[in-house]
Amino acid sequence: MTEKAYVWDVFVRLFHWALVLAFAANALLTDPEHDLHHWIGYVVLGLVGARVLWGVIGSRHARFSDFPPNLTAALDQAAEMAAWRRHPHRGHSPLGALMIYNLLLTLTIVGLSGYMQTTLMFFGRDWVAELHEIAVTWAEISAIAHIAAVALESRRLQINLPASMVTGYKQLPKD
Repeated sequence: MTEKAYVWDVFVRLFHWALVLAFAANALLTDPEHDLHHWIGYVVLGLVGARVLWGVIGSRHARFSDFPPNLTAALDQAAEMAAWRRHPHRGHSPLGALMIYNLLLTLTIVGLSGYMQTTLMFFGRDWVAELHEIAVTWAEISAIAHIAAVALESRRLQINLPASMVTGYKQLPKD
């Protein structure tokens, strides 16, 4: 028996997929030397800023107070995953929460270091370009890890997590 639970509001879903598209476009399709790359970077920064605001004032499962970073809970979830035990979370899981904080911080660093490279003060500074490249690489690694974890957790929990990020609903086991 399952329960259809509304978890992800429209803003969270639109933010998620817009961020996926913008990050993928900048990573895979645009030339870093062209204005389009810069403008998409500004869009990413705007999306992250809007998500941070929504994390304070948004719906229940969108609020940061609903998924505070918790290393102990994340380690417990990792142990559950290793033992293939099912303990679904209505909102973000502890490991998912850590990934969200990681991505928001990383994409902020990517965007700010990218912007810094366009300013007279920081143009041509090697450390800024290196910071940008390191943060982009970390964001790409994190995105791949996120996709792999979603696939693994969807199978382990028998919950279609990508579908829930499209529809807003999770099919959760009834207590």
